[in-house]
Amino acid sequence: MSRKQIPVVVLTGFLGSGKTTLLNHLLRRRAGNRIAVVVNDFGAIEIDAMTVAGQVGSTVSLGNGCLCCAVDASELDGYLERLTRPSARIDLIVIEASGLAEPEELVRMILAGDNPHTVYGGLVEVVDAAEFDATRARHPEIDRHLALADLVVLNKTDRVAEADHARILDLLETLGPGTPVVSASYGRVDPELLFDPAVRPAEEEKVRQLSFEDLHEDEDPHADGGPHADGGPHDGEDRTGHGAGHGAGHGAGHEGHLHTAYESVSFTASAPMRPRRLMAFLDSRPAGLYRIKGFVDFGAGDPDHRYGVHAVGRFLRFRPEPWGRGTERLTQLVLIGSGIDPDALLKELEACQETEAEARERAGAREGAEATADQRDMWGVLRYVPDPSEPGDLSEPGDPSEPGDLSEAVDAAEPGDPSEPGDPSEP
Repeated sequence: MSRKQIPVVVLTGFLGSGKTTLLNHLLRRRAGNRIAVVVNDFGAIEIDAMTVAGQVGSTVSLGNGCLCCAVDASELDGYLERLTRPSARIDLIVIEASGLAEPEELVRMILAGDNPHTVYGGLVEVVDAAEFDATRARHPEIDRHLALADLVVLNKTDRVAEADHARILDLLETLGPGTPVVSASYGRVDPELLFDPAVRPAEEEKVRQLSFEDLHEDEDPHADGGPHADGGPHDGEDRTGHGAGHGAGHGAGHEGHLHTAYESVSFTASAPMRPRRLMAFLDSRPAGLYRIKGFVDFGAGDPDHRYGVHAVGRFLRFRPEPWGRGTERLTQLVLIGSGIDPDALLKELEACQETEAEARERAGAREGAEATADQRDMWGVLRYVPDPSEPGDLSEPGDPSEPGDLSEAVDAAEPGDPSEPGDPSEP
């Protein structure tokens, strides 16, 4: 009996559009479908992989770069082969690309693959309604991405007025005539959309099946030599030191890609962050620092929780979650921006840490007085924590009643990669 072909859905969208939140929503409400995930972060710390890890049993994690440049079609085939073993009984594979990935390249890689057990299942583009106009102004190529999409999820519609919502819907129809558009808040869409033949063109009655000819209607920067005409993947600059590092854009051959204009800065600290200092840093962050994501340890400010932080443009949100059993207490942040000074940002973040002298002073202080001071320090953070009744817009820990279907977690990061975030079993 021949094995079924497993659809591979590409989930893309600009920085902070809500891809990981949407993916976690789908995983928690998969209705018995077995979903495997390939996660690609643009940054040395795999924040998105960490937030997805608790929701799914089979995960391939590709950090510190852009998937369309980090691997070629044959390498992607290798990763997909590991997820399509008969014993896994996978129904769907979702590739969550970095916020700076090029959709055309990802689709080409899947169509060029030799894996007989997978089939291209469609391109899902997530759009941040609140940032849509600003994103298009900075990056007109977003229009081209939307024209390629098989499904557009217009996310964060709760943050725009009804008139703007309607205007954006009309514009999306103009950019991609006939492409289904689903409006959503907090990434809440029907999981069946990913299995719908009208969205996943894998059956004989295809609706929007893309071919190489479709993709090459646009200018192909690698037309003479495949995915990487200059001989292979491009290595971005990646320097580490004092628990931090930053990577620049990729080399020649990717001038038209979004990520060439952006840098990522990764910061890890074992000392707790002082709340007031971190808030001062966030309040004064430069305009070019477009995206901040990760987890913060506020130490005595709230010893029972780590705080997920999510910033897009001037939007800022914190969400506390209990520390997992055995989780190393670290602050891990990825900052992505254009025209930023990575070294200056790292110095500012380092200055937000609690010093050894402050830790000794805290240990010798009266317990009641120190606890009161710690609570006051957290007031600035708590202003950005949503009401508990509000749906989560950060990637939330999975529902314990919905454990992952598979027992194996597949880690495709390079051996010995110092950017490994630690225990992948923690959400």
